[in-house]
Amino acid sequence: MAGLGLLCGLLCISGHLSGQESVRLNLDEVMSMAHSQSREALSAKHRFRSSYWEYRTFRTQYLPMLNLNTTLPSLRRSIIKYTTLQGNDIFVEQSVANYSLEMTLSKTLGFTGGSVFLRSGLDRIDNLSDSTFSTYLSNPVTLGISQPVLAYNPYRWDNKIEPIRYREARQRYLEDAEQVSISAINNFFDLLQAQLSLKIALTNEANYDTLFKIAQGRYNLGRIAENDLLQLELSFLKARAEVENARLGLGMNVSKLKAFLRLPEQQEVSLVLPGPANTLVVDLQQAVQVARANRSDIAGYERRELEAESEVHKARLQNRFNANLYAEYGLTQSARELNEVYQNPQDGQVLAFGIQIPILDWGLARGKIKMAESNRELVRTTIEQERIAFEQEVYLKVMQFNMQQNQLMLAAKADTVAQKRYYVTKQRYLIGKIDITELNIAQTETDNAQLGYITALRNFWKTYFELRKLTLFDFLLNREIEVDFKSIYR
Repeated sequence: MAGLGLLCGLLCISGHLSGQESVRLNLDEVMSMAHSQSREALSAKHRFRSSYWEYRTFRTQYLPMLNLNTTLPSLRRSIIKYTTLQGNDIFVEQSVANYSLEMTLSKTLGFTGGSVFLRSGLDRIDNLSDSTFSTYLSNPVTLGISQPVLAYNPYRWDNKIEPIRYREARQRYLEDAEQVSISAINNFFDLLQAQLSLKIALTNEANYDTLFKIAQGRYNLGRIAENDLLQLELSFLKARAEVENARLGLGMNVSKLKAFLRLPEQQEVSLVLPGPANTLVVDLQQAVQVARANRSDIAGYERRELEAESEVHKARLQNRFNANLYAEYGLTQSARELNEVYQNPQDGQVLAFGIQIPILDWGLARGKIKMAESNRELVRTTIEQERIAFEQEVYLKVMQFNMQQNQLMLAAKADTVAQKRYYVTKQRYLIGKIDITELNIAQTETDNAQLGYITALRNFWKTYFELRKLTLFDFLLNREIEVDFKSIYR
């Protein structure tokens, strides 16, 4: 196609016009740079890292925790009431220092919602008023449990919801990456169209300059009317104005692309026209199937349903019968000397069972249950509607993509035909067979055909990556889109 060949040869006009060395980028290079250094890509990575560490934090809370608590020291000086052996109350000055050291190993029991702990501690009290008086209290080992009974267990629901939330975050990152590709395509073709518009404007200016000079000679010989001469002069002036507008548009789109890719402002950029796209027909059923399996929205539907069900369960158990069991067993001893405090320890037990039964709440609990149940049904209805809309969006995008390939072929053919028609029309005008109006029409159709091909190529790639974003599937390679998530965690 002669028209496309000429187009490819002239697309780097911006670098030549500036007189500076220009970096030439194709579509793959622009997309690669966008994924590695654009702000959109970096923002997507940071959002995913946040979700990853949120999930890691969730998993960590079920691991044993070892804590050390110490007080070195706690000083207190005050006047207190003291009862003598004779039963008399007097006020005495007290000055003491407390020291404590405690180590606790604890673990959350996700399946019950309780926790168990193992504790060891040592306390010392110094009477600063009497330097000879010090006492120690040891707790060599204490084993305990705290367990809610018939209560809402948030850990049980988190174990269901959080893995789905993390899977949703992984899939959303893949979608964000595809959105980066779409943004790269938009910026790429914006600049490509600006380059082509400048090329067209310069070509038109040169053509009308030549035609205007020829028309001046013909007018001087009396072979054309003054109206035709003025029409050509007007077309020449319009062509010069279009060159200035095209230069401005090119500069704006170059700056836009460099800002998107975070390139140095002094770097000159020109683009290479993408080659013909591969022929590909996407199967609708396959697209819907992989979209259901991969899309973050599907994981989001499952998560939202579980969250709504969790709220219903929470409303039913709270503000009703509640009980808490707390028990601990350990060894303890006190002594005046440190070497005696661990000798012949005595056992100690704590057992507490608390019950809360609301007698009159004026329908508070029932109201919360009904609100939670209504919200659950609303979530289910909303999700059902969103599922239908989601599958409809996939269906329309597949139809649009399959149609874009025919549109691209037609645009390429139209560009070639328009180029040939303009050449023939121009030759006929030069020999005086047609008037300037037909030449202007042919020129306009040629310009539109060239821009139409770029637009069709843009729509093809944009629609393809929009379909990839909807399905997280690479139809050209016939495989799911994958990312090395470990490199993002670091």
